[in-house]
Amino acid sequence: MDAFTKHRIEKIMSDYIEQKVPKNIRNQRRLNFKFRGNNVTLVEERPAFQSDRWVELHIAQFRLEQNKWKVYWRDSKEKWHFVEDIIPDEDFIKQLMIVDKDDRGMFWR
Repeated sequence: MDAFTKHRIEKIMSDYIEQKVPKNIRNQRRLNFKFRGNNVTLVEERPAFQSDRWVELHIAQFRLEQNKWKVYWRDSKEKWHFVEDIIPDEDFIKQLMIVDKDDRGMFWR
């Protein structure tokens, strides 16, 4: 992923997170994202039970392959799987909105 694309995705994800989680519950729930190569992983964070630590729940992963964004979901064994019925697309925002809407019930818990 080139520097321009990475910067653009950082802005999109930061804006998305700012709108998605109301300020009054950010001490109970946070969203974050991580880059690794051409992958962007959306992560939900919640406080651990009776601890000051936060637990990470991986929501979705977006992979840039051949200039198209593919969407992946993570199973209970922490393995990522391509979501075949989400057609790879050049538009990152479109893919993010599909995950946000989650008609399949596979991303948000």
